Amino acid sequence: MTWLAWRQHRAEVFTLSLLVAAIGLFLLVAGSSMRSLFPDGAAACAGGLTDGSDACSTAIRRLNEEHGYASKMLSLLNLVPFLIGAFLGAPLVARELEAGTWQFAWTQAVPRMRWLAVKLGALGALTATLAVALTASITWYRQPLDVLNSRFTTDAFDLEGLVPAGYALFAFAAATAAGAVLRRSLPALAVALGAYLAVRVVVAGWLRPNVQAPRSIMERVAADDATLDAGGSRISTGDRADWIIASGYADPSGRHLSVYEAVEMDVAARAAGVDFSAYMHERGIQQWVLYHPADRFWMFQLIEAAIFVGLAAALLALVVWRIKRRVF
Repeated sequence: MTWLAWRQHRAEVFTLSLLVAAIGLFLLVAGSSMRSLFPDGAAACAGGLTDGSDACSTAIRRLNEEHGYASKMLSLLNLVPFLIGAFLGAPLVARELEAGTWQFAWTQAVPRMRWLAVKLGALGALTATLAVALTASITWYRQPLDVLNSRFTTDAFDLEGLVPAGYALFAFAAATAAGAVLRRSLPALAVALGAYLAVRVVVAGWLRPNVQAPRSIMERVAADDATLDAGGSRISTGDRADWIIASGYADPSGRHLSVYEAVEMDVAARAAGVDFSAYMHERGIQQWVLYHPADRFWMFQLIEAAIFVGLAAALLALVVWRIKRRVF
């Protein structure tokens, strides 16, 4: 059975392996160039620290100029876990149903449940392996960026740690389930893509920020804060790696002010000929920020990965039930 599964899916396996290898090679070259900017390690320039010269500021400037494409490039790689899972999962059942070979494959000495277990096990393991290899390449590439910035940004959190393997397994299960229901590989890919994007958006946009209650800081606006403007609070959490959820201003009672109210005060300060910060300080206006501390990264990773693996398990259970109970 393992040999047969290999023969049937070797084209997808070769293609996806080459894709992951090509991405890894590119990240190796680009990452080596990025690391060369920090001979003493990016940690020496983290948090605004310097070594007494302009080395850090020069390195960070060159990082932004020469590797400014990193965020956009890594955003595109968000689809790679889907490609890995879906292109292995979509034809797993659908190909047999499309070609009519299920009548032969499921009536031989190997029962259909064993046939299904071997295929799900082999291709599911391969999906996880390729996702882990992709994650390792991206994590190595992003190391200087992770030191200098937060790992909670979408181009870091969604591509590092545990969640890429969870995404890939969910895509694998969604494509397999869609193929078992629709009995066609291409429609199964389309349905799986829609499900993948929908769940990712809901989890990242709503569930992830609320996995745990964010911490908050509120303090009175300083009279001489030259960085202050109506666009939002400049209060610091003390760690640039923290995930800032929201920030703004509040009146002396603690009521959050709208952007419109902040703009009105800015206009009033200009009309009075005083600094915006001094105007806010005189009226007892406070700055506030909601954030998740950087040390929650792995807890958030574990929870989100568990969600996607749980959804994948539920979808694969549906596949098992459908193949076991239905005569096609």
